[in-house]
Amino acid sequence: MRLLIIIYAVFVGGASALYSPSSGVIDLTPSNFQQEVINSDEVWIVEFYAPWCGHCEALVPEYKKAAQALKGVVKVGAVNANDHQSLAGQYGVRGFPTIKIFGLDKNKPEEFNGQRTAQSIVDAGLKAAKEKVNAQMSGKKSSSSGGRGGDSGSSGSADDVIELTDNNFEKLVLKSDEQWLVEFFAPWCGHCKNLAPHWQKAATELKGKIKLGALDATVHTVMARRYGVQGYPTIKFFNKGEVEEYNGGRTSSDIVAWANDKVSANIPPPEVTQITDEESLEEACKEHPICIIAVLPHILDCQSKCRNNYITTLTKLGDKYKQKMWGWVWSEAMAQSDLEQALDIGGFGYPALAALNAKKMQFALLKGSFSEEGINEFLRDISYGRGRTAPVRGAQLPSVTKIEPWDGKDGALPEEEDIDLSDVDLDDVIDTAKEEL
Repeated sequence: MRLLIIIYAVFVGGASALYSPSSGVIDLTPSNFQQEVINSDEVWIVEFYAPWCGHCEALVPEYKKAAQALKGVVKVGAVNANDHQSLAGQYGVRGFPTIKIFGLDKNKPEEFNGQRTAQSIVDAGLKAAKEKVNAQMSGKKSSSSGGRGGDSGSSGSADDVIELTDNNFEKLVLKSDEQWLVEFFAPWCGHCKNLAPHWQKAATELKGKIKLGALDATVHTVMARRYGVQGYPTIKFFNKGEVEEYNGGRTSSDIVAWANDKVSANIPPPEVTQITDEESLEEACKEHPICIIAVLPHILDCQSKCRNNYITTLTKLGDKYKQKMWGWVWSEAMAQSDLEQALDIGGFGYPALAALNAKKMQFALLKGSFSEEGINEFLRDISYGRGRTAPVRGAQLPSVTKIEPWDGKDGALPEEEDIDLSDVDLDDVIDTAKEEL
């Protein structure tokens, strides 16, 4: 049977390709792979296929659909592994189809293990693109040199990976207020050896955020059995007694991205503060990538219950978008008139809301409903870089009037002064008026 497959592959496989030039899937070969994929700045999704493979043929429409959807965002290519066995062997391809994602670290592509649907492939491509953007924003550079893998450049310190045992596990991990990623490994495990430099590098990059530990499961079997370790390496996430299976990739960038998502998910929601002076506005806008500025109705038009409802809505949305690290502030209508003029707020009445990028001095104004649904739709567009923006008038943060913070109480009109008319003789007033006339 194997002989028949080989004969079929030789005579049929090499003569046919699954993707035409118009499909959006780029044909990759040993002659162009280095230049197109490894040396490029783009994120790539690459399928290694064999023309005689039934599963590969079944994937074709979904893979084409994904390529069209990702056009201009993520590159999609395919390697005829039957014709280019050396290229397939270079990346450890042992079955068809095999899909790999070449993202931040081109030397260590991530294996795609999702469903073989266009949506799953698109989601994986967008995830890799997002991770690359986030890494570049933090100053990291992608690795696109070399060919057969190896260290991508800087390495972590083995000292940053904490050695765990049956004796110290409970004290260090289970009773800790800190978050942990723990690798259960076996010294003879090849996958564990491959993971080791990535684990060290991730431990160094995550220092101060999440602790990374390693436990030799062949020696410290009590903890390995407690957490159902059956294969190596097994990675688990521990957070104040809660245990979760790690389901990310095996490169340092994958581990760091997964861990940072956990850190972000566990941070408290941002506080929605009132603009009372220059410092309160600058702290929200200059120290965050974007600040959300709400202008609420005057307290006489919207009493404490009404105002608190608005602030509660803003707080809920702040929690939803907390991973964006935005600043959140509010002001009473006309209390900061210069700010309102700079952001064109107030033309449609109150409440009103704007998203300000203080670095670019650009803002976007909420035109829809000031409701949880309406604001969420507006913020979703902002988070994706969509929406119409305008320059801030004056190209700088306007001056802020220093005011007393709201005391949380209802508003009240000033009391009218009582006038005592008991000593006034109305007859004298009338007589005086007549004489003047």
